[in-house]
Amino acid sequence: MKTPSTRGGKEQLVRIPVGPVMLEGNLGRPEGAHGAVLFAHGSGSGRHSPRNRFVAQVLREAGLATLLIDLLTAEEEAVDIHTAHIRFDIGLLAARLIGATDWLNHNEETAELAIGYFGASTGAGAALVAAAERPEVVNSVVSRGGRPDLAGDLLRHVQVPTLLIVGGHDEPVIELNREAFGQLSCVEDKQFVIVPGATHLFEEPGTLEEVARLATDWFLRHLVPRASLRES
Repeated sequence: MKTPSTRGGKEQLVRIPVGPVMLEGNLGRPEGAHGAVLFAHGSGSGRHSPRNRFVAQVLREAGLATLLIDLLTAEEEAVDIHTAHIRFDIGLLAARLIGATDWLNHNEETAELAIGYFGASTGAGAALVAAAERPEVVNSVVSRGGRPDLAGDLLRHVQVPTLLIVGGHDEPVIELNREAFGQLSCVEDKQFVIVPGATHLFEEPGTLEEVARLATDWFLRHLVPRASLRES
């Protein structure tokens, strides 16, 4: 994994109220941003994940704002380390993601930006549930080594452009993604990409760079600032 340049600008710590909890996140908004990508982290991961931070930096260099948040509080993370059950509570994670989406919509720095989701592992399932429930707000979804199958019956209600990326050596997840791909209703704008030589975490040379390239191309194609839509 190469270190991207710093052209994407700096991040700022933000605190996002969602129901009874306060979530912490890192918001980065390059000047003239074309859209905003909200990261839904996977099981046992958070906003400090080096893989997602790498992808986020590449997205910012391409002119996209990013919001990396911890979907669980510090207290919940402490419990989940031992029980590993909260990270699979897709309904809870999706609700937190929707709350963060609403925050982006009302934050003066990001209110004009179209929103996409980048989900990893179980976070991909939560992203697809949130996209199904908020089709008027969410514009696209990208899943990296994700568990879209965890979205269950709501997969059939996902209408936004969706890209599923899986490593070529991640056999069990390939099959789960293949089955989920067939259930997505966004028939004319969905894509399933297998990255050759990659395992689940995309640790092999060049594989995470390929994920970042695919995600960047997808979001630049599908995220259009709301101001542009009003002017057209």
